[in-house]
Amino acid sequence: MFSESVDVLCTPSGQPLRLDWAGRRYTVCAEPVRWYERRQWWAEESRAPLGSGPGLVDHEIWRVQVRAAGDHAAASTLTLDLTRHISSGRWRLLRIHDALQPLRKPETA
Repeated sequence: MFSESVDVLCTPSGQPLRLDWAGRRYTVCAEPVRWYERRQWWAEESRAPLGSGPGLVDHEIWRVQVRAAGDHAAASTLTLDLTRHISSGRWRLLRIHDALQPLRKPETA
């Protein structure tokens, strides 16, 4: 788990459609899933301004499956978790689920 800035293009309803990350463009290739997680806002903010509830206590998480633009091979699909900061509209990459490939067992003689 980490946090890295990404550029996300959304549908008019706010659903991720395409993202640019690490110099590459990715397209969303499956229906994204959205949920909300609690933030430890008291550790990140000095105080909670009156009326700042949305985005302060919970943050929106989107799990998307993407593949590099122009690549139609199913094997190159990545599953990513993204979050959008409510007030700024900025997107961050939080998790890469497919980043580690299983280790191959050494062949025995």
